[in-house]
Amino acid sequence: MFCPNCGAEAEEGAAFCPNCGSSLASDSPAQDATPQQDNPQSYQQSSYQQPGYEQQNYQQSYEQQGYQQQNYQQQSYQQGYQQNYQYNNVYTPPVGGGTNRSIALCIIFSLITCGIYYLYWMYVLNEEINRMADEPYATSGGLVILFNIITCGIYGWYWLYRMGERCDVIKQKMGKPASSSAVLYLILGIFGLGIVSYALMQDTINSAC
Repeated sequence: MFCPNCGAEAEEGAAFCPNCGSSLASDSPAQDATPQQDNPQSYQQSSYQQPGYEQQNYQQSYEQQGYQQQNYQQQSYQQGYQQNYQYNNVYTPPVGGGTNRSIALCIIFSLITCGIYYLYWMYVLNEEINRMADEPYATSGGLVILFNIITCGIYGWYWLYRMGERCDVIKQKMGKPASSSAVLYLILGIFGLGIVSYALMQDTINSAC
């Protein structure tokens, strides 16, 4: 063994250095003999770091779930608002294929022209309603006028009934509730009020344009 003060060699087990007289005994007890205690700070870090990390992840997960729930509520609110808006405002998508005409002017022209414009009005109503009801191969307007003249107006009653059915189809395409327009048009035609049926047909076309 060697002296820690002067570095001189000494005998094994000597208590003092033979050169400088310094004590050769260890100042501190053997540290290897006793187990080293854990550092309190490291113990706290190892004990509480993981639960805190899990708590932080749980809080983030909870916030994400709350954010997703908030987005779902906003989307549900927007969908409900749009449905209520469409319901309250009776949204009617356009069908197309018709011409928006003034009903009052059509009636006036029919009276002024002694029924000539009335026949033209009958022709255009037939063509536009057939087209808007997706029945382009139905009886043409020219044949309707011809059959009406040949049968002295009896075919006109049948035509009014068929036009009422097709007007109901157009109303359903616009999202409106179904009605019995066919029976109404037929009754008006029988009682000599066919021009009222024409006005109702034109109103359906105007609403769909």
